[in-house]
Formats: sequence, C-alpha cells, structure tokens
Amino acid sequence: MPKHFWRGTWSGRSPSGTGHQRAREILRPTGGIMRGKFPSRKNGRMVQHEGLLELDAIYLFEAHPRIAAYREQPCTVRYPDGARLRRYTPDFEVILSNGETVLIEIKPRRSLEDPEVRHKLRCVAEHFTRINRQFVVLDCGLLRMEPRLTNLRWICHHAARVMPSAAFAHMTLLRYREQLPTSFRTVSQLMAGTGIDPASLMLMGLLRCDLDAQVTLDTLVRSTTEDDHDWFCISQEHGF
Repeated sequence: MPKHFWRGTWSGRSPSGTGHQRAREILRPTGGIMRGKFPSRKNGRMVQHEGLLELDAIYLFEAHPRIAAYREQPCTVRYPDGARLRRYTPDFEVILSNGETVLIEIKPRRSLEDPEVRHKLRCVAEHFTRINRQFVVLDCGLLRMEPRLTNLRWICHHAARVMPSAAFAHMTLLRYREQLPTSFRTVSQLMAGTGIDPASLMLMGLLRCDLDAQVTLDTLVRSTTEDDHDWFCISQEHGF
C-alpha cells in the first residue's frame, strides 16, 4: 500500500460532517484499482476514492482555499449520444466558497488519447453546457504537478485533524502577524500554546508558502492578503 494512503480510522472528536451516498457503487472491484478512504477535514467524514489519481485530486481539494466542500460520485445523469441516451457519473463535485458548484472528471492523460473516451467526454460536456452546469476534466498533468503535490501532501499531514473555527484562527494569526514572514518551525513554536498549527492556517488560506520548492520546517511562511488568497490554481477557467 502506498505510504500516503490513510491507514487509520475516523475516531474520537470529529467535525460535524454530513453523510453522503455515492450515486454509483462498485459491486465487483476489478482492474487492480487502489480504492480507499480519506479522512476529509472539509467534509467531516471519510471520502472514498477509486485509484491513486483521485486520491491526488483529494489532496488538492483539501488544500484549496476556494473549495469549501466536495463530494465523490455526486450524481448520475443521462446524456444524449446521437440517437442513444447514456448514463454518466462524475467523479467529484466541488462546492466553491461562493456557492458555485463544478462537476469533475478525473482521467489519466493516456486515457484522454482514446477516441472513444474523447467522444464520450465531449458529449458529456455538451450536455452540461446545455443545462448550465460547470464541468471540467482534470488529468494527471494538472493534478500531479511537482513539487506542488508533494508539498500539499506534507502540509495536509502536518495539519490538525479538526480545523479551528475561522474566528479563532483569525484572532490567533492577528496576534503573531508582525512576526511573519518566518519559518514553518518558528511559527509552530510561536503558536504552540494556542492549539493552532501553521499547516491548518495554510489549509484555511490564511498562511501561504512557496509551493515551487520543497516544503520543510525551514520553509518561509507568510500571511496572505486580499490579493494573494489563492496560493495555487487547479482550474483557472472554473474559478478555483
């Protein structure tokens, strides 16, 4: 099992998440896909993923300040393909902080070279355009940009399992803002008695660092401003 798979259980104190029933259940797992569950802070529950590429997408969803929540396999729709009506289930739906939603398909780049796959996704995209739904295909080139992905995993693994309230996080940050920028290690030491860690503030979009270099305890951390709240982008066209 890959080292970044979650091996524990969701136990003890947890945020108030909402239940979710996937639109499509896998009855007979095949194909050697690494399926698993991820303890989502944003959703307050275990999120199921099918394959490592979906897991990589989850790390980006968890860390992106504009994504308020997300759901796996949120719905099943029927779309026209010539004279036929076919079924399709998106991999995810992300809910942005402004209330907008985006349906997402996760695909390896090699799969997108298949003419049948491209035809299907073109029909699906045209259908969602007709019904005024945002839809985007994310491939491994976008999801697995390095060192960004490794850095976001590192930050997620260093953050508290239960996030602080926004009011408490802002109040704590205000207390130490004049001492920023400084290293991740120093911020951790400064905030040690508050119950808040810098990694959690990064996931909330209140702190940021350079994701184009390897993130370590010596990485310089600074507070965000109104102009640089989004410290990385997944899909510029769809607002996140």
